[in-house]
Amino acid sequence: MKHPFEYEIIYSNRKTLAVQITPDGTVKVRAPRRCPNSTIDHFLQEKQSWILKYVSKAKQNPLSEKPPLPPSERNRYIKIARDIFTQKTAYYAGIMHVTYGRISIREQKTRWGSCSSEGNLNYNWRLIFAPEEVLDYIVVHELAHRREMNHSKAFYAVVESVLPEYKKAQKWLRDNGRSLWTVV
Repeated sequence: MKHPFEYEIIYSNRKTLAVQITPDGTVKVRAPRRCPNSTIDHFLQEKQSWILKYVSKAKQNPLSEKPPLPPSERNRYIKIARDIFTQKTAYYAGIMHVTYGRISIREQKTRWGSCSSEGNLNYNWRLIFAPEEVLDYIVVHELAHRREMNHSKAFYAVVESVLPEYKKAQKWLRDNGRSLWTVV
C-alpha cells in the first residue's frame, strides 16, 4: 500500500507497533521482528492523519542547527539535572511506594525518560528547561512503570492518582517539547 509519506521501518524485540516523527519530519515505524507488512500498512493507514499533521508541523518549524555545547557547559547542565531528578524521584517514589535502581541523565533524541525492567531510570537533561509540572510528570510517569510496564489504562490510572492534571504536562511536551532542543 502506498502512503502519502516516506517512512523507515525499524525492527526490534518490541511487542507493539509505534510511529515516531523526528524533529526533521522523518517518519519512523518501530515494529516487532516478525510483524507482517500488511499489519504495518494497516497501522499507518489508521494513523495517517496524525502522521501528516506532525510531519507538516515539523517541516514548518525546522530546528535551527546550533553549534554543540562545550563539554563543560553540557556537564554543568547534566549535574543540575541529576540533582533535580534525584530529589524528585526520591520524593515521588516515597509517595507511590515504589523502588527504583540507578538514575542516569542522558540526552536521548527521542525520549524524555525511560524505565528499564530492572527499575533503572533515565531522564533527558534538557527537561530542566521545561516547567516544573512537566518534570514532575516525567518522574511520575517513569515511576509508574514500576507498577505497570506498559501504557495501559491501569498505567495512566497510577499516574493520575499522583498527578490528577498530568494531561496538561503531556500537552505542554507535545506542543513545546521541540523547543527544549533550541534553548542551549
